Amino acid sequence: MKLDFSSFGTPEMIIMAAAGLALIFFGYRIKKVAFFIIWFILGYNLAVFLMPTITRISPEVVASDLFQTLIPIAGGLLLALLGFSIEKLCVGGICFALTMVITIQYFGTDMQTLAIGGIIGVIAAGAAVMLMKPATIIATSVAGAYALTIAILALIPGISRETYYFIILGGAAVIGSVFQFLTTKRVS
Repeated sequence: MKLDFSSFGTPEMIIMAAAGLALIFFGYRIKKVAFFIIWFILGYNLAVFLMPTITRISPEVVASDLFQTLIPIAGGLLLALLGFSIEKLCVGGICFALTMVITIQYFGTDMQTLAIGGIIGVIAAGAAVMLMKPATIIATSVAGAYALTIAILALIPGISRETYYFIILGGAAVIGSVFQFLTTKRVS
């Protein structure tokens, strides 16, 4: 499964890039808003992924562009409200979800691959809950880097996804993590 952002236009990608930059550099300082943004992105993508199933169950959805637009937004808002309210579950869930998204997107959906990704995700989630501040900083940096990377690759059509995806993702996540660790030393 590849996450599909083809329905996003330039304004949506610019908003996604701005949200990604905010998460990369200020994720810990704005953690409630950051959790809302991260969970909205995850919920939106989950709803888009489930859209074929929803349309099989309810064919009227296929006929209405309004429903096809509103269902992913509703999925994003539903998960965003959950993430906004439950901090520890949110951090653990972000770490698990990001692990699974990367696993599915780049290593496939074989049962063994999903099981390994799930085990790594559970370990990452457990470590995140035990180490809240560092985990929040790293999770928001990686989530922001993911959003920024997707936006950059969509806004610059000539750039090679295969060559630059992990370079942009890793570089932005490292820069954001270092920046947040340095600027939040006295923030608890």
